[in-house]
Amino acid sequence: MVLDAHSTVVDVNLFGKDLQRLDSSVFKGRSIKDFISFDSQEKFASMWAAAGKTDAPAWRHVNFSPSAGQDLPLQVNLVQQEKDQTVWMFGRDLSSLSQMQHRLVEAHQSMERDFLRLRHMEARYRLLFESVADPMLVVDVAQRRVMEANSAAQLLFKEVNRKLPGTDVVQLFDPDKREALDNLLRQAQNSGRMESGRMRLLKSEQDCNLHASVFVQEGGPQFLLRLQALSSQQASQSSAPVIDWFHHALDQAPVGFVVADRLGTVLASNPEFCSMVGVASHTMLANKSLEEWLARGGVDLGVLLTNLRQSRTLRSFATDLRSMVGVLIPVDITAVTLNGQDPTYGFFFHQISGARSRDATPASSGGMADSVAQLSQLVGRMPMKEIVGETSTMIERMCIQAALELTQNNRASAAEMLGLSRQSLYVKLHRYGMVAEDEPE
Repeated sequence: MVLDAHSTVVDVNLFGKDLQRLDSSVFKGRSIKDFISFDSQEKFASMWAAAGKTDAPAWRHVNFSPSAGQDLPLQVNLVQQEKDQTVWMFGRDLSSLSQMQHRLVEAHQSMERDFLRLRHMEARYRLLFESVADPMLVVDVAQRRVMEANSAAQLLFKEVNRKLPGTDVVQLFDPDKREALDNLLRQAQNSGRMESGRMRLLKSEQDCNLHASVFVQEGGPQFLLRLQALSSQQASQSSAPVIDWFHHALDQAPVGFVVADRLGTVLASNPEFCSMVGVASHTMLANKSLEEWLARGGVDLGVLLTNLRQSRTLRSFATDLRSMVGVLIPVDITAVTLNGQDPTYGFFFHQISGARSRDATPASSGGMADSVAQLSQLVGRMPMKEIVGETSTMIERMCIQAALELTQNNRASAAEMLGLSRQSLYVKLHRYGMVAEDEPE
């Protein structure tokens, strides 16, 4: 823009398709200060006063409002001409950077919501852990030391040791039974299933049933030990309310729950899952394969079952459920391997409201956050077309890598999951150097 000494716009010249949406005739003959947003008026006034006084005037971010409801962020520089005292205003469009910053703020808010959900889940876990009537212990596998104990366990062992966390779990049982305890824990660790045995507590005259199972957290594998009295009448009286609570919780839960066998055949389901797929009752789902209700069918089911056989648990698997009428419902699946004679799996389906968010994907890698920061630094240093090209290449490579990880490097399933042909997937793998040159297709 060319401005006279009174900041009136004399001439306007726009470059780039992003700025072509503006009507240059709106600016001519009017003061440029009429188009500056309230938050940038003081900044522009200081720039106008300093125009022509320095050899290298600084670029500054100024927000313009050419029309009602329209915002135009520009990086502005003012250059005063000595001959006719006119001022040339150069502006770079920052709309793409503003949108990127907006997405970054949304990602940060999404992370805060995830942290809040994790805190709520931890609170529910604490409540369930303390409300169980049977004594429960969480024991570190490597050091065999108690990490957590519920109120019932604290009351049971109060004469042995007042503070259970940090105590060697072997010291809580009778010396004659310690070898059997060590064998039981080792057997549970090797098999990955719940193992039970008859134990006797220290300074106790009666035996009890000890149920040991292994689960994995960030700190490594841990034992979950549950002590149960041998008296069947007493055990049934103490466990009956707990069983009723869990049955009631599953029936009233706002998430879908399904129990399936090792082939994916539905054995049981709660009312919420029936509502999600649009059936009246569980009888319409019984003995049918779960893949009938998954958007990608056998591909999704194969990935779920493979991960469960290898790690026994699965978290945050994003896909779609297909209802009876063909409506796709975005869901987040969490699954666990259930203990029993035949392998069965429990699936929890959490419906994702609104636009699907994939921010749960590999957050531990931190690659997306770093990439956004690097891209924001490239603005102004290289053309936006090249920045967009780099971004699309990065996203395509991340999608292919995530699909290969989900399918355990099964490229046929990965290609179907990505909506590509196998030949197209192999071409992209070679392009990004994700496959050896001598590897056959």
